[in-house]
Amino acid sequence: MLKKTITADNSPTLYVPELDEHYHSVKGALQESMHVFINAGLKQVQKNQINILEVGFGTGLNAVLTVIMNVKLNKKIYYETIEKYPLSADIIEDLLNNNFIEPELTKQIHHAPWDKDVKISENFTLKKIKTDLKTYIPEQTFDLIYFDAFAPDKQPQLWTEEIFQKLYHATYHNGILVTYSSKGTVKQALRAAGFIVKRLPGPKGKRHMVQAIKK
Repeated sequence: MLKKTITADNSPTLYVPELDEHYHSVKGALQESMHVFINAGLKQVQKNQINILEVGFGTGLNAVLTVIMNVKLNKKIYYETIEKYPLSADIIEDLLNNNFIEPELTKQIHHAPWDKDVKISENFTLKKIKTDLKTYIPEQTFDLIYFDAFAPDKQPQLWTEEIFQKLYHATYHNGILVTYSSKGTVKQALRAAGFIVKRLPGPKGKRHMVQAIKK
């Protein structure tokens, strides 16, 4: 049973007892997503049309922040996100009632039908896919990948060279993959898949994060 947790920056996240793992950092869900996925990811892509793949839709926080930031960036964004276990309606409602950023936008994103393109705004098209990363077959090529799976010590099968090779082949030249984990085995698997790996300062509570580039 998922349990809501209010993190240090007053933004909510969810705790998964079976994995003893939170969806986002208890040091601040919002600040972690901004630091890792928006600042080290979205803001670094120079193209005007961007294809984004998110691994782990979860609470929808990364998607919501991307829409908000794109008001300033004014890019044309196609956003594909995969999730094996979508949240139930009651959990989504609970999140929306507890300081979740932009509740109306969040509701729109969560209520969008699965497995089809949905225009959230003039410059943002969303496609949510209910699938397992291990069996997922990319049909697009991406400029940016938000790799937001549960931690490698909780779900090591999602952080393998084989997985990263699949993502590497689905990434454009100079495309970027960002993730909060800087574990040695993760960096090794990314390099083996072909990425150039950069270790960057991490969000609050983490020393480092990873930005990987396809050259």
